[in-house]
Amino acid sequence: MRFDRENQTLSRWCCELPAPMSTPKARPSQTEHTALQRWFPRNWRDHELLDSGAGARLERFGDLVLIRPEPHAIWDRGMDLDAWKRMAAAEFMPTGRTKGQWVPHQSVPDNWEIQYPLVTGQTIHFSLEFTRFKHVGVFPEQGNNWDWVAEKMGPGKRMLNLFAYTGGASLAARAVGAEVTHVDAIKQVVTWTRMNMELSGLDGIRWCVEDALKFATRELRRGNTYDLIVMDPPSWGLGPKGEKWKLEDQIGQLISATAQLVSPGGSLVMNTYSGLSPSSLENLWRTVLPEARMEVGELCLESGTGQVLPTGSLLRLERP
Repeated sequence: MRFDRENQTLSRWCCELPAPMSTPKARPSQTEHTALQRWFPRNWRDHELLDSGAGARLERFGDLVLIRPEPHAIWDRGMDLDAWKRMAAAEFMPTGRTKGQWVPHQSVPDNWEIQYPLVTGQTIHFSLEFTRFKHVGVFPEQGNNWDWVAEKMGPGKRMLNLFAYTGGASLAARAVGAEVTHVDAIKQVVTWTRMNMELSGLDGIRWCVEDALKFATRELRRGNTYDLIVMDPPSWGLGPKGEKWKLEDQIGQLISATAQLVSPGGSLVMNTYSGLSPSSLENLWRTVLPEARMEVGELCLESGTGQVLPTGSLLRLERP
């Protein structure tokens, strides 16, 4: 049996069958769907993903090579485990679902510094340290976002950074002269970002230790808008006053509020490590800003052994 595309009939050998029943035409799509993309940081000198696989990643931060868990790395290592162990200065060992401890394989400092050169010519600095959540104070894949932010911002522009962590996007925007408001619910993290600002030779960032959704809602009542909003909402968390944050329950409110804070002609970046797909992000934002131009995809790192490590979903949009 074969299907003759040219004549739109079904035939078996040379015997023709009755013409198939006509089917209703598909309704044309009302939305031009966005092709998924991959974004990689290109300017790192102080970070390198050396290898990944078997649920872990081997990477260099400055002079220190570290081993950390990586649930996305379900493939085999490019190097053998003995090579990893010989290279690593320390390894993170989980003791629970979200916490653990660093086990040194050699002498390591309590903290150290790395730099990222922006495409616009400035350099931003980060103070790193070992935390009990496997992180060291920077998400290196975000370098692509920092460059994008630096190219979008400049003197007279206003940026709001929500769930801002240690502030790479805040530093990038401030380095090119933008007015920056940095919001995070954890006071210690805001203090950490202030240190990064000073290491970068910058000043003038506005700090807010507050629940991001509450801050956005209040800014909406005040009638404030921003030329760029950057946000990286976590799956769950607690605000400074014990406010509970659960992404799946509150993402609709967050998107509704922040959509109205973007100035006409302004931009927004949203990424998440929560497991939400890029297409899910696009669908959510299309409901509130259907006319916006959008890009969606994954933030990725490429290893020295050839793998592409996906790290999180990313959406960028520009309002008309």
